[in-house]
Amino acid sequence: METSQLIILILIGIVAGIMSGFIGIGGGVIIVPALIYFLGLTQFQAQGTSLAIMLPPVGIMAFLNYYKADNVNLKYAAVIAITFIIGGYLGSKIALRMSPMHVRLVFGVIMLYVSGRLIWTSIQGIINNG
Repeated sequence: METSQLIILILIGIVAGIMSGFIGIGGGVIIVPALIYFLGLTQFQAQGTSLAIMLPPVGIMAFLNYYKADNVNLKYAAVIAITFIIGGYLGSKIALRMSPMHVRLVFGVIMLYVSGRLIWTSIQGIINNG
């Protein structure tokens, strides 16, 4: 694993942890798109790696299916899982100092951005690949 990859993984873990503690999101909304856009994983690899990070709360069987299909990067999952804990602590501290309406606004803006980006890149992929 290269230093630049490690830095990106740490940042993904911290941001996902902060967002999880701050507004209750992390895996599918932050980690999956980040692994795709910043590290070039496929959709299935990103989903499998995200499941490995959240194995206890999500479920072993879903992770095992992705793992058996060779769509899990365990090194990436380990780094993000460790930094996710730190980010979760920081995000919850930040959120608890803010009003619920401000937290809800941040959540809505993030969801709008992520969904718009996924829709746009999917349309581009469909157009470019016929």
